[in-house]
Amino acid sequence: MSHQYRSSHLPAPCIISSGIIVNKSDIKRLLQDLAWVRYTHFLDGEQQSIGEGWVVEVFDDVKQATLVVNQSLYLNLHSFDYLHLKEAEDGKTYFELVQDNRVLRLDMAENPVGTTPAASKTMPEGTLEEMVTQVLSARWDVQMDDDENFNF
Repeated sequence: MSHQYRSSHLPAPCIISSGIIVNKSDIKRLLQDLAWVRYTHFLDGEQQSIGEGWVVEVFDDVKQATLVVNQSLYLNLHSFDYLHLKEAEDGKTYFELVQDNRVLRLDMAENPVGTTPAASKTMPEGTLEEMVTQVLSARWDVQMDDDENFNF
């Protein structure tokens, strides 16, 4: 086996509790599992703002902004150079999204309401069943029409 072959097949990184992540797909996987977070925004090492909110969306788009407003976080991975995983004194991992002199720190937090935004938008009981019934009924109607039109 040549040295060249071995170096091109290095194992993927393994990060446990702390480290720096630059791969946007890895960052997205980590962040989209977050729900209610405490966030702290630092600029040039000085705290600018602090709050709590839902991680509503994690995406990567050069034309959109990261938005943190009204307890909702829309995180654009393109707004940051990397994610730094750090371990706090209590052993919990927190996330620092870093871009030049800006850091957005995200800590897991207890949801004060006890529900997720998705849970508050659930369908009334029976609605899904009714929708499925309508779809199946429409499909059966199409099949019956096809059978009638193509009878030889």
